[in-house]
Amino acid sequence: MKSDWKRNAGFFISGQFMSMFGSMLVQYAITWHITLETQSGAWMTLFTCAGLLPMVLISPFAGVWADRYNRKYLINIADSAIAAATLILAAVFLTSGENMWLMLVVVAVRGFGQGIQSPAVNALIPQIVPAEHLARFNGVQSSIQSLTMFATPMIAGVLLTFLPIQYIFFIDVITAAIGVSVVFFFVNVAPLENTEKKQGISAYFGELKEGLRYIGDSSWLKALLGYMAFFCVCMTPSAMLTPLQATRTFGDDIWRLTSIEILFSAGMLLGGVVISAWGGFKNKVHTMIMACFAFGATTFLFGVISNFWAYLGVMLLCGMTVPFFNTPSTTIMQTKIPPQIMGRVFSILMMINGLAMPLGMALFGPLGDAVKIEYLLIVTGALLFASGFVLRASKTLKAAGAPIETPNEAL
Repeated sequence: MKSDWKRNAGFFISGQFMSMFGSMLVQYAITWHITLETQSGAWMTLFTCAGLLPMVLISPFAGVWADRYNRKYLINIADSAIAAATLILAAVFLTSGENMWLMLVVVAVRGFGQGIQSPAVNALIPQIVPAEHLARFNGVQSSIQSLTMFATPMIAGVLLTFLPIQYIFFIDVITAAIGVSVVFFFVNVAPLENTEKKQGISAYFGELKEGLRYIGDSSWLKALLGYMAFFCVCMTPSAMLTPLQATRTFGDDIWRLTSIEILFSAGMLLGGVVISAWGGFKNKVHTMIMACFAFGATTFLFGVISNFWAYLGVMLLCGMTVPFFNTPSTTIMQTKIPPQIMGRVFSILMMINGLAMPLGMALFGPLGDAVKIEYLLIVTGALLFASGFVLRASKTLKAAGAPIETPNEAL
């Protein structure tokens, strides 16, 4: 079966790409449609919360499901539910006209679906990819995600110019159907060797506590999750406030904002290609340390650069650093955590990521109106750079990131 892993992984990543492409296309189309139709900050806040909060709320349940049930089927069910909700929305728009409140409900359904799917995907990958190839596979996946992020905003903009939004909804339904079919018919996943699960609410919450207990007993995992939460909060100004900073500093031209988004996505794509070809340092934590230094330095530079073209160059470099942090951190978790509990751990990670950015915005957003955003970028850049030394000093994390001695250790 090991010789078939490339075929399995190829079909899996192809199916996920089709589904992700349609989902991101619709996500951008909805965001821009709401922006153009309402021009309301309140509506944008509602839609942002509707997409994010369901992911956070469902994540503890999703982690238990990912460890209880067949992950391949769970991914397909979530994808199908998202497509079905989008299809209903398209049908209502065609027959009864636009309905903003229904769109809000569908965005929430899509958030629940993504929240169920994400931990299942991350936990399934080690079942189909040998441990020694996980870093490169995650790099390839990161490249494909970055390519999708690079292409879908432009495609969504072009389609919205010529088509009503309901027809873009149908594109998501079609791509989801293709993606689900590819994963269902062509991806073979061996069942996990789980002991029989007890039924009932008490048993369910017992499994949830088991996942939390595992994290509490794993010093390296607590350190990794804590550091990732810190990283997510500190990267908020560079991720969310740079468009506002560029508008205030360089001008409010649309092409400037578009250039920023395209260059960052292009950087992520390039970084994903490099990490998939290289694989990173033998000790994965060393790759994360390099990313911390680079991300901290580029964030700091955002606060001091006064030339827009140099700013765009730094934006490209900043995007490149992201896969060098995300890929090794994900790979460490996939190789060190027992398969039977991996879904629950990744659901906790999703909850951390889902809460860190809003908390960061709650802190840095108002500060961005009180002081210059450049100051926030300089401070957070310095903190991220300094945190690289803290990460470098962590013997626990270095031990977790050390090379795997036997290829099948984590499978």
